[in-house]
Amino acid sequence: MSFFCQRDSYARKLDAQVVACTRAKSEDGKRDGFEVELSDTVLFPEGGGQPDDRGTISGVAVERVVRRGGSAIHFVTTPLDVGSTVQLEIDWTRRFDHMQQHTGQHLITAIADAKFGSKTVSWCLGPRKSFLELDCDKLSQKQINELEVDANQAIRNQVSVNLKIFEAGSSELEDVRSRGLPDDHVGPVRIIEIEGIDSNMCCGTHVSNLGHLQAIKLLYAESKRGHTLLYYLSGQRVLDYLHKAVDTERKMTKLLSCGPENHVGAAEKVLSTQKSSAKTIRLQLREIAELLAYKYLHAEEKETIVCVHRDDGDIEFMNVLAGELVPHGILCLISVGPEKGAGQFLLAGPDALVASLGPKVAECLQGKGGGRKGRFQGKATKLSERKKAEDLIRAEVSKN
Repeated sequence: MSFFCQRDSYARKLDAQVVACTRAKSEDGKRDGFEVELSDTVLFPEGGGQPDDRGTISGVAVERVVRRGGSAIHFVTTPLDVGSTVQLEIDWTRRFDHMQQHTGQHLITAIADAKFGSKTVSWCLGPRKSFLELDCDKLSQKQINELEVDANQAIRNQVSVNLKIFEAGSSELEDVRSRGLPDDHVGPVRIIEIEGIDSNMCCGTHVSNLGHLQAIKLLYAESKRGHTLLYYLSGQRVLDYLHKAVDTERKMTKLLSCGPENHVGAAEKVLSTQKSSAKTIRLQLREIAELLAYKYLHAEEKETIVCVHRDDGDIEFMNVLAGELVPHGILCLISVGPEKGAGQFLLAGPDALVASLGPKVAECLQGKGGGRKGRFQGKATKLSERKKAEDLIRAEVSKN
């Protein structure tokens, strides 16, 4: 298995012949298309933890590339003539990003093993950030910082990254880092060597010099089932991340009216004030609920049905009000949230009435809910329909 993209990771175009073109379904089974096999390919089929490339074949978009044995299979939605010569062109931005992330993984893996004896058992090249799974239960921040410093020093040293090819079973492969060949592997074995740092069996595409990585940023580590997931960015992703961070910093400076060095303190102060205000509001809502209950319970004309809505109410408000009224045989419909938007509702009262009316009230409010003895509550999609629900309740109760 050695495609043109593996022999020259920097190649962006290639002329090839169409060997086969057969009808097929897309991977999700929803669309019809064609699986195309070519004499060679510049589009990398996924493997070694690296996603597949995107690109075109004579202007036809390639939506998926997979490896089957020694062949690369390209999924397209337009048929190609068998025997014809076609030109392949890759999405270079996607490819070079994958090269940077993959080579960055090799570098971090090698340093983590050499420095701390932590071996990589798996890795994931994600759409925004990637991670390595290390066979240690924890990495300290000091270790993470040391890893990052060493990785970026190797980048500044512009260490060469070399491709070597050997036949399977060669003695040259004995001292190479590897998790083994796939069961359907055919052909020669590729070795990616970071000069003086690492030698690793790998089918993916890589930069030819660590200088092309630009930089590596280790984000954070988290423990999982006795292993450590180490998240990182490499290459252009570091600059993209920095651009977003600077943009966020500028917005926070404007919002908090202070410089970046004071953002944390200012944010903590805002959150503290917010928590205090929220606590005060909850207490006030509780008192309002108790006062409303007192009003209904001591009215000259006793109500048997109480319908209450409060825009700024919450679940506790509904529970307190219902808890005061229901023991007196009152049927309550209480709703909270914006009058013309989504919110929550509670129907509470005599068991039989609630069981009968609950689903109908939810339907009126264009929401959904569930019930237990004497209570039916849930989310309302449109609280603006509350009047219909109230009319329904009064009509049903009047029948009985």
